[in-house]
Amino acid sequence: MINREWHLLSRPVGWPKPEDFALVEAEVRQPREGQVLVRNKYLSVDPYMRGRMSAAKSYVAPFELGKAMQGGAVGEVVASEAEGIAVGDHVLHFLGWREYATLDAKNAVKVDADAAPLSAYLGVLGMTGLTAYAGLLRTAAFKEGDSVFVSGAAGAVGSQVGQIAKLKGASRVIGSAGSDEKVKLLVEEYGFDAAFNYKNGPVGEQLREAAPDGVDVYFDNVGGDHLEAAIGSLNQGGRIAVCGMISVYNNTEPAPGPKNLARLIQTRGRIEGFLVGDHYDLQPQFVQEVGPWVASGALKYRETVVEGIENNLEAFLGVLRGDNTGKMIVKL
Repeated sequence: MINREWHLLSRPVGWPKPEDFALVEAEVRQPREGQVLVRNKYLSVDPYMRGRMSAAKSYVAPFELGKAMQGGAVGEVVASEAEGIAVGDHVLHFLGWREYATLDAKNAVKVDADAAPLSAYLGVLGMTGLTAYAGLLRTAAFKEGDSVFVSGAAGAVGSQVGQIAKLKGASRVIGSAGSDEKVKLLVEEYGFDAAFNYKNGPVGEQLREAAPDGVDVYFDNVGGDHLEAAIGSLNQGGRIAVCGMISVYNNTEPAPGPKNLARLIQTRGRIEGFLVGDHYDLQPQFVQEVGPWVASGALKYRETVVEGIENNLEAFLGVLRGDNTGKMIVKL
């Protein structure tokens, strides 16, 4: 059996280029005791992966040059030498960017293909969903009646943040996105009270128009001018949860910080970054609460699906460009 997998050949400077990567063939390794062999069906590509392509010290180890990259994946077990996981089971694991994965069974989580589409375990019921849930409810300490602003609101995380806020009793939810089509989606399908296209004018001005009474919570996926705008509209006691800053991921020079940080003194505002890995204790609560919302249609989600392992890199670059609506998924 031959496996196709994506390797990182060189560390990108600025925007990643196709020559920084290679799709290579490798022999599929049969599982040893305590391991399983999985034929991947769906792969996840996410903005954080750009950071792993750099050698800079971060919260997770960088991808190794000349070796297969990693990421969320869900697939079918085709060989098992582990108790508790049988051939035909479906599992979630972290050896994506490849067609087949051989891994220790302890690093695989069984998922129910009858309860939800397999791809959902990479998005709305997976890491991105938990990111939205933990960031909004724990880091930002959302409470009923809060006004919430979400950047990157049509993405996998942002779209769930806004909907969860509405389901939890937000007084107003505002989102920003990069196209008029996405703005329409936010308001008409996801139930946001207001949304704007950040390309149509200064973010600060558009936010003040959409949230004339200010915001209590800002969920930051973008950074840059969005963060500065949110600080400018923050109400007293406002909270900012920093999930990502995609606007600066490909910068070759450090980006300047917001010019209005002094306003946090006036508002007694708080900015806090978070990583979903610190909040896995919320997983049972998350599934118990969000699962029924998804099943009933109360919480809606979109996926942008790209087919074929050969298009895995282009799908990732598409996330950095903002091509996706909802979760970007690669189907094998």
